[in-house]
Amino acid sequence: MADIEQEYLTFILQGEEYGVDILCVQEIRVWSSVTELPNKPDYIKGVINLRGVIIPIIDLRLRFGQPALDYNEQTVTIILRQQSKSSSMVVGIVVDAVSEVYKFTSQSIRKAPAFGSNIDGCFLKGLASVEEKLIILLDSDSLLSEDDLYRTVQHSAESADQENDNLESNSDLTRDAPSLSSA
Repeated sequence: MADIEQEYLTFILQGEEYGVDILCVQEIRVWSSVTELPNKPDYIKGVINLRGVIIPIIDLRLRFGQPALDYNEQTVTIILRQQSKSSSMVVGIVVDAVSEVYKFTSQSIRKAPAFGSNIDGCFLKGLASVEEKLIILLDSDSLLSEDDLYRTVQHSAESADQENDNLESNSDLTRDAPSLSSA
């Protein structure tokens, strides 16, 4: 039985080449401004209205914990559509540049190494090599998980509440502490 080839659209992020299943790619757009929303994680840049559909835009550099980069004429937004049993999710990812389309068989995709609990590898589907370079293939189901996006937003709100509690505790300590001038 022949191994079925799957196509991946590859793109560049901080000098590394990543790939997503081309069947999830709805379109590729040049970077354009977004409508910013309040109380969101830094990696969610905002939303755009694409032919009547409101689409969240995620800066993939920031999502992966990489440093921010000023957007330029090569910066693109890849609109991804994920179809699940219960709903359809559409998200735009901002990347440094689009690279190529490659075909890989399941035999040519190598499993990503285990990193233990210190590094979150949930976005990795595997690694594929083309000539002398490795391409990091992303798992679009994990990348576009609504639960993951929501959990991150909820975590940010919890962190802000905890930080406010810590500030209040510190101000109580400062208020109760003896003054240096009265000693």
